[in-house]
Amino acid sequence: MIKGDQAPTLPIFLALQLSDYCKGNLYVQMPIKAALLSALVFPGVGHFFLKKIIPGTTLASCSFVAIYYLVSKTVERALQISEKIQRGEIPLDVAVITELVTNQSVGTETQLLNIATVVFVICWLLGIVDSYRVAYVKDKSL
Repeated sequence: MIKGDQAPTLPIFLALQLSDYCKGNLYVQMPIKAALLSALVFPGVGHFFLKKIIPGTTLASCSFVAIYYLVSKTVERALQISEKIQRGEIPLDVAVITELVTNQSVGTETQLLNIATVVFVICWLLGIVDSYRVAYVKDKSL
C-alpha cells in the first residue's frame, strides 16, 4: 500500500480502481463518471451532472458554436459541389468529386475553420479535466 504522503502513481491508481471493481464495488466514482460524461456525451455535461451550471453552460455553448460553424461550412461546401454536379460543370466521377472535397479553402475561411476546430478541442479537453477536478474536490469534501 501507499505509505505516508506518497501520491499513488498511475499504475497503482489503476490497480486500486480495478481491485475495487473486482471486490464487487460496481459503482463508478463521481470524478470518473463526470469526466466520462464530458468526454463521451458532450463538453459540459459532466459539469451539469455535478450541478455546476455556469461552467457547464459556458463549455457547452462554446462547443456548440464551434461545431455549428464546422458543420454549416461542411454542408455549404457539399451543396456547392452537388450544384456543380447538377449543372454539369463536374462529371459524375468519384475521383473528381474526391479531389474537390479534399481541396482546402484559401484565406480567412481556412483560418476560421482551424480556429473553430481548436476551440472545440480545447473545450472538450477542458471539460474532461475540469469536471474530473471539480468532482474530485467535491468527493474529498464529503
